[in-house]
Amino acid sequence: MPKILIVTTVSVTIEAFLLPFARYFRAQRWIVDAAASGVTASDTLEKEFDARYEMTWTRSPFDAVSLAKSVKRIQNIIAQNQYDIVHVHTPIAAFVTRFALRRARAAGKVKVVYTAHGFHFYKGGSALKNFIFKNAEKLAARWTDHIIVINSEDNEAVLARFAPGQVTLTPGGIGMELEKYKNAEYNPVEITEARNEMGAAPGDTLVLMTAKFKSGKRHRDAVNALAKTQDAQIKLAFAGKGPLLKETIKLAAEKGVADRVKFLGHRKDIPLLMSAADATLLPSEREGLPRVVMESMAVGTPVIGTDIRGIRDLLADGCGTLVSLGDVSALAEALKKHKTKTPEIFEMTKKAKNRAELFDVNKIIAVYAGIYDNLISPGKENK
Repeated sequence: MPKILIVTTVSVTIEAFLLPFARYFRAQRWIVDAAASGVTASDTLEKEFDARYEMTWTRSPFDAVSLAKSVKRIQNIIAQNQYDIVHVHTPIAAFVTRFALRRARAAGKVKVVYTAHGFHFYKGGSALKNFIFKNAEKLAARWTDHIIVINSEDNEAVLARFAPGQVTLTPGGIGMELEKYKNAEYNPVEITEARNEMGAAPGDTLVLMTAKFKSGKRHRDAVNALAKTQDAQIKLAFAGKGPLLKETIKLAAEKGVADRVKFLGHRKDIPLLMSAADATLLPSEREGLPRVVMESMAVGTPVIGTDIRGIRDLLADGCGTLVSLGDVSALAEALKKHKTKTPEIFEMTKKAKNRAELFDVNKIIAVYAGIYDNLISPGKENK
């Protein structure tokens, strides 16, 4: 019976993205365990895994004592359970775990797979940070049997230092439960109520941005672009929380658009909000493969996004509106462009929905299963 350990920095990552994988492999009679911070406190995860191991990760590379404890903890877990596969996600957990397992892997005792949810080095990033993270990933690649990437820029970066047969690009990232969004149908009353809550009156153009309020998401660009439209019928709604929420509320007031912006807080009805919006917006400066863009494409709501890694992969070839990072004037024009459902917008939405078929989590699971099988039984598919 094959055994796999899924490792992430925090348990929220597992709950939000990885449960379909755990459920599938357990159904295939794999033993599936998890290691993360907060994993033993989660009632949700108790029934989803055969065993859970609490981890304490340090965010400082200079905290030698904490690093040593994490390394020893991982080594003990592996020694006790003798896993066939250890699949790591998220940068901190991935680097520390691969370091901890480098000797066991070299001895053929375990296979290590890493899914990069967007490298911390990227085109346009800080030169110093890019240098540090690029070299850290280059080092950790030596301790990895297979790397899974989710966008073309990261794929090129890995192929520059890793054998092509040991790298897989999944265009759908880690996938999504596609049917939940494709079949999201709401009656006119539900749509009207949602639009009212988001501050849109009949005849208004409503744009939704779903993202944590932090600097890299650039909510400020959204507010500045809205102000630049000088169109009272274009409304903007923000779903999410975060450290820059109050600052963004203040900016909306300063720009004179407070009456055109709604702050919705954390929401669990994103498919409804997206279905009620005329467009969604993501003006980020760094992404891996943003789930909110994928969700909007699947629902059938057109997307406006910055021309950066990840977003570009999703919206290329006419699947959405791409604007240059930080170009507020272009962003304002994009908002105005979505005031009317032109044939261009209709065709864009159609293409996006077709591309969304790639995002089905079942397709991604099948890719993972193929990788695992090949690592455990090399050449099996050729026999």
